[in-house]
Amino acid sequence: MADFSGFDMPDSGSAEKAEAAELQRMLAVEQQKAQFQAQVHNFTDVCWDKCMDKPSSKLDSRTEACLVSCVERFIDTTLAITNRFSQMVQKGTH
Repeated sequence: MADFSGFDMPDSGSAEKAEAAELQRMLAVEQQKAQFQAQVHNFTDVCWDKCMDKPSSKLDSRTEACLVSCVERFIDTTLAITNRFSQMVQKGTH
């Protein structure tokens, strides 16, 4: 009979912890993807309603410029709010 007592076998507790950590990481990534998709859906709705007068087979230059500007403003505003909340959290933790 072979004696494996000299080998370091990974502790089943540490393996479970590693699996749980990996699962948490994957869950966080999926949550970020879902949040991103929700943001895209949100600004698509807002900008479409703001910029589209009458749907057609092509975008005219005015509508395209409106959509680009709307999305850029939406992203800038979201980043500004996110940064502000981040600053508030950092000030609250120190």
